[in-house]
Amino acid sequence: MTDDRLAALEARLARLEDEQAIFQIVASYGPLVDSGSADEVAAMWTEDGVYDVDEMFMGDQAAIHDMVTGDLHQGLIGNGAAHFLGPAHVTVTGDTARAICHSILLVHHKGKYFPVRAGANLFHLVRTADGWKVHHRTTRALDGRAEARTLLSSGVTGRDLPEGHQ
Repeated sequence: MTDDRLAALEARLARLEDEQAIFQIVASYGPLVDSGSADEVAAMWTEDGVYDVDEMFMGDQAAIHDMVTGDLHQGLIGNGAAHFLGPAHVTVTGDTARAICHSILLVHHKGKYFPVRAGANLFHLVRTADGWKVHHRTTRALDGRAEARTLLSSGVTGRDLPEGHQ
């Protein structure tokens, strides 16, 4: 095998390993948040990582941790809830990456499960000494607003995001 072919193969393997690590982050959010694993959920983000959801804004790891341990979330999972994310479309560029996916939230009520939210999710991730971490996650309800559709298309096509979503 020539040096060029070996280098190309190593680059492809590194890209696949990065993508797989990011798939794991996205896939782990639901089980972790549904089990109330606040430390593990918060650790998915950088210290200054942002989680921006329609109805709430968390501006660092501590706020994300507090969301998981808070009364609203604890009541949700205490009655039964399931957060589903993915599959994700991942684009890695050096030490940064984007992942785009849909999410569905199911809640348990009177012996049945009901979908209560469908979302568009755009993750901006960075490579750290501890591996890939979420630097910014934006989630918008798929309720017909253009903003959610813009998130979905921006993440897949690589187009620049609207102001405030970088």
